Amino acid sequence: MTTTDIIFRRLVEEDAILITVHASRGSVPREKGAWMAVFGLHTVGTIGGGHLEYQAITEARQRLSGGTGEPVLRYALGPALGQCCGGEVQLRFEPVAAADIDALRARLVPTRYPVALFGGGHVGHALVRVLGDLPLQVSWVDSRDEIFPADLPSNVSCEHSDPVQAAVNSLASGSRVLIMSFSHAEDLDVVAACLMRQRLQADLPYVGLIGSETKWATFRRRLEGRGFTPQELAHITCPIGVPGIAGKEPAVIAVAVAAQILQTLPAPDKSRRHEQGEH
Repeated sequence: MTTTDIIFRRLVEEDAILITVHASRGSVPREKGAWMAVFGLHTVGTIGGGHLEYQAITEARQRLSGGTGEPVLRYALGPALGQCCGGEVQLRFEPVAAADIDALRARLVPTRYPVALFGGGHVGHALVRVLGDLPLQVSWVDSRDEIFPADLPSNVSCEHSDPVQAAVNSLASGSRVLIMSFSHAEDLDVVAACLMRQRLQADLPYVGLIGSETKWATFRRRLEGRGFTPQELAHITCPIGVPGIAGKEPAVIAVAVAAQILQTLPAPDKSRRHEQGEH
């Protein structure tokens, strides 16, 4: 269950104060738009933790108890708050209830970037668990229908495709593709299908293949035999995962791969970085 799912479920039962980072300057814990919801006994989300969050929760609960205050309060993140960030953050306090759920859904649900994961092996299972907490929409594809677990993160959908590479044509534009099937032959066919789609549409910003440099050298020769150019083959990332992580356990690989996928996502808005004092 996502953070937004939790807040919507709780709002059906009780009102809350929504705290949003309205603006910031200098070094701050969270970006503009970050939020948390404060209920009578619970909180959902975070605006960065520490004493800033403690004071914001206290302020929100006073308002839940009938207190009033300005809609936006300014906090300097210096010695007075026991935080050494040195910046300044403005927090908006907003009462919300069940009637606001539809409007909040449009505001709070993050943009989800499409990811296609081909392969339901041990690494695939570990990776789905990691990707389930990220701002992604995951299509999990395998030629074996029985391998998908019943309990999936809410941002993951499963597709049985035989042949598996047939699913490439229907991927959402902008998909980041991860290829790790149970078979080298299937991997090769999926890579070839991605390269052909990239040749025709150029809308797959990242295509990653699990495996060693030796595996990729073999694949490269076979793909060249299918007519793909060195420039086209340069679009494939193999091995996958951020450099410097040597472990081969599925969970370790999953974290390294998820980090690399995050590196391919659009950078924060430059005007927002300037507003936060990042130069």
